[in-house]
Amino acid sequence: MKKNLKTFAAFSILPQILLVKWWGNYPDLVEKYYSEGLYPVLSKFLRTLFGWIPFSVGDIFYTILVLSLLRYLWVRGKLLFLKPRETLQHVGITLSIAYFIFHLFWGMNYYRLPINEKLGFKTEYTKEELVNFTLNTVKELNYLQVILTQDSTVPVRIPYNINEIYKKTFDGYRNAATIFENLKYTKPSLKASIYSTPLTYMGYGGYLNPFTNEAQVNTIVPKLRLPSISAHEIGHQIGYSSESATNFIGLLVTYGSNDNYFKYASLFHVLGYCLSDLKKIDDELHSIIYNKLNSGVKINYQEIAVFWKQYQNPMEPVFKWIFDAFLKSNNQNQGIESYNAVVGLLVNFYKDYWIHVK
Repeated sequence: MKKNLKTFAAFSILPQILLVKWWGNYPDLVEKYYSEGLYPVLSKFLRTLFGWIPFSVGDIFYTILVLSLLRYLWVRGKLLFLKPRETLQHVGITLSIAYFIFHLFWGMNYYRLPINEKLGFKTEYTKEELVNFTLNTVKELNYLQVILTQDSTVPVRIPYNINEIYKKTFDGYRNAATIFENLKYTKPSLKASIYSTPLTYMGYGGYLNPFTNEAQVNTIVPKLRLPSISAHEIGHQIGYSSESATNFIGLLVTYGSNDNYFKYASLFHVLGYCLSDLKKIDDELHSIIYNKLNSGVKINYQEIAVFWKQYQNPMEPVFKWIFDAFLKSNNQNQGIESYNAVVGLLVNFYKDYWIHVK
């Protein structure tokens, strides 16, 4: 690559950033021309290209990338410092290419219209509305727990293997797409991450690889979490970047399944978010409502807590801080707190649309 061209490529990241931020000020245009225009075409192409491969191509790509970086550092050694201009040029070119591909293949979805605006409901809620929704969730969760175990003291066990969970997740999306056309999902590409153990130590249930459009699932986590995690990552895959939006979609899709184990898994996850929010505003009421749960449901919550506790480590907060900063730099002002923002979506959706308790 000629010297002038290398310099241009290295500095091209600056106009790219300006262009992304400028376009991001017009979410309606991003929605029309990217999220509902170019992105579905690119996404389907990548899922068609990589979805049939039984292992994660994206994870292999990241492995090769890290090894290549280590080799680069080893081979160049002192030259990194002896030729700082050339080193910075290489770094600039790499970042420019990565930034361009990231935003072309997926990243512009961070600037699309919020999902509540698409569906036409607000996200604010009162304490009374939260309590009402939480109590109804407890009621149905207890009901399903007894249906599935025939004993209020027995915890629910998901009887499916990972491939069956994936298939039922796809079925859930088919059901959801009959009501919400934007949730149509074809050419599946949902895979177990080969980095499930590192993801667990980092505190993550999965992720979307934006370069291959593969939805990655951490298969080490308890099975009770896998239905909503799988549906959550597909939510990212079909173009929703906000963590609150993909939580909402994942829980809605899982609840809309024809399978009671999936309904239980969804409500179990929903209630966790609701109780967390309730604890912040009324600790005593939180305890009262939690104690209304069947013993079997409480055991399920205790098992989840024990699982994550054994993987706690000093680096986890660092990874969370990095991800929080990444989200905030990509138009997600709440950072990792946006996960819990799903409560506002759920409460208002329940109030306006969802006949929750049969």
